[in-house]
Amino acid sequence: MSGQAKAPLWYWIIALLAALWNAYGCLDFTRTVTRDSAYLAAFPTEMVAYVDSFPLWLVGCWGLGVWGGLAGSLLLLVRSGRAVMAFLLSLAGLAATTLYQALDTVPEALTHSVVDWVMTGAIWCVALGLLGFAIRMRQRGVLARGRNA
Repeated sequence: MSGQAKAPLWYWIIALLAALWNAYGCLDFTRTVTRDSAYLAAFPTEMVAYVDSFPLWLVGCWGLGVWGGLAGSLLLLVRSGRAVMAFLLSLAGLAATTLYQALDTVPEALTHSVVDWVMTGAIWCVALGLLGFAIRMRQRGVLARGRNA
């Protein structure tokens, strides 16, 4: 890490909050795809059936989105410039899942509410914000560059 700019306190706060935010996404994904009955019991049966109907490629994109976000956050914590690529991969997964859900015929019982769209918007804002943050921190020398990034 020699030659790197010092990371200010607010950097560490953002990186830690990012890791917590993305860890929750990974927990949600894992408990859903492993069919955790205690977790799934909190959701309407129509929603569980809808998620069960997702094609395998979409589940993979969802996983890429959440695990890429967690990887990017952890890479921020070790001050690696590779966080940028992890956040880009996460955004690719998020884009695929958002597009699918926007274009898919959702069962009538699950029509997207305002709350669903607000949550989707919040996820997008955080994901784009973290990508921008990682890019700025790499440009400022807070994140390592090159082979050791």
